[in-house]
Amino acid sequence: MLAEGQAVRAAGVHDALGAMLAEQAGFAAVWASSLGISAARCLPDASLLTMTDYLQAAVQMQRRVGIPVVADCDTGFGNNLNIAYLVHEYEAAGISAVCIEDKHYPKMNSFAPGNHDLLETTAFARKISIAKRVQSGDDFFVIARTEALISGLSVDEALNRSYAYAEAGADALLVHSKHRTSAEVQAFLEQWDGRKPVVLVPTTYPGWHFDDAVKAGASVIIYANQGLRATIDALRATFHAIITHGSSADLEADLASLNDVFELQRLRQWQELER
Repeated sequence: MLAEGQAVRAAGVHDALGAMLAEQAGFAAVWASSLGISAARCLPDASLLTMTDYLQAAVQMQRRVGIPVVADCDTGFGNNLNIAYLVHEYEAAGISAVCIEDKHYPKMNSFAPGNHDLLETTAFARKISIAKRVQSGDDFFVIARTEALISGLSVDEALNRSYAYAEAGADALLVHSKHRTSAEVQAFLEQWDGRKPVVLVPTTYPGWHFDDAVKAGASVIIYANQGLRATIDALRATFHAIITHGSSADLEADLASLNDVFELQRLRQWQELER
């Protein structure tokens, strides 16, 4: 899609059900969010889960949808050897793309308080170079994510890092910001030379319309945690209402039917195997 000049919208999900719902809604890709996968276990997004945990979640998604899964792989789970192993395992499992960020391992979620120290530019570029060297096919996609703006560094630093990562072979660059407007990423896009696609995650600047972001030069927009937050709100409200009212009668009209659940499970196709 990117080679054809099409902009991509990706939805952050933490399981296969979310991936299917995102595909049905019309998203072109799903983001196997480390925040979401961690939150589903009531754990912080702080490198507590293993590569196997994240890989298993991504594989379950990719097996159930016909759109690419972009796996959020944090800092790559360790050193350069871990990066090589990551690529071997994710590519062999059929995952379409991985995203690796330039913070130190273990990392903390970008929006959590605390320090977000970065690797030296050359050290992270080396990780990206190794990731691309060890992949076995041409279709595997490696996104290099810079947290320069998250760390309070300048747009120029984000640009310098992104150019280095592009030279190292990254297929795309993710530029992350926690600014309350799109000003930082717009400044980045105005100076970016377009040599690689740019990926954005508008969590803290949600008012920037997809079309405007694309016109500014973005190629991929990831709505990374909206689904997770909606799930929490919906479950909380539903369970509270049942406790408050003593039954679910008032909710039933607004809930998915069991037939809808069976459709998502592809129950009919499974039952046909017995006939």
